Amino acid sequence: MFPRLIPCLDVAHGRVVKGVNFVGLRDVGDPVELALHYGAGGADELVFLDITATPDERATLVGVVGAVADVLDIPFTVGGGVRTVADAARLIEAGADRVSLNSAAVAQPSLIGEIAHRFGSQAVVVAIDTGGGRVHTHGGRTLTERATLPWAREVADRGAGEILLTSIDHDGRREGFDLSTTGEVAAAVTIPVIASGGAGNARHVADALRVTGAALVASIVHEDPAGLPGLRERIEDEGVELRPWRRDR
Repeated sequence: MFPRLIPCLDVAHGRVVKGVNFVGLRDVGDPVELALHYGAGGADELVFLDITATPDERATLVGVVGAVADVLDIPFTVGGGVRTVADAARLIEAGADRVSLNSAAVAQPSLIGEIAHRFGSQAVVVAIDTGGGRVHTHGGRTLTERATLPWAREVADRGAGEILLTSIDHDGRREGFDLSTTGEVAAAVTIPVIASGGAGNARHVADALRVTGAALVASIVHEDPAGLPGLRERIEDEGVELRPWRRDR
């Protein structure tokens, strides 16, 4: 199986944003337009995280999810504001292939299994925002007492199909992924782990893909959405073989 290159759209109030260490957010574009670029540019999957839904205590923007799904022919994960099975159902019915849980999973771990029971484990991604070996919630704003590795094992045992692991300390800094923590989590569970937080160049991504099977990219492609094919080529130049893809498809 080929490693996966996954652009991530962090969305706040209907716009794609990017920050450093989860703060200092700046507008970088329209989610539908960027999704179209990435879908046509060689992305293996797409992740859409409504990062203000949980802090603002509101539901994810289902209309935006539907519009994004309409332009994609690749798998699409949506997270942010998913607190119930009904919330997950609305997103999947709007076109999401998977839903991502974070704060709600920590508050109510049984929700992982409930959604997996209804839609299958393949439809459940648990996002773990980690810093200092501990789990954070509410868009990285709230430090919990949960240690990262035991929580990763628990979510896998409860039926999650995948873990999206974001290093808060590395997020947006473009200095490379937290390969140590990513490797520890990947070794601790039997489900796929997506590395997130810190991609600054193709070598960083290639290094992550040698540790785990998938990597999220954000800043380095948001600033040049048309440059995703070039990023793919540079990753392969680093010795990591990606899924075959044609520029003219």
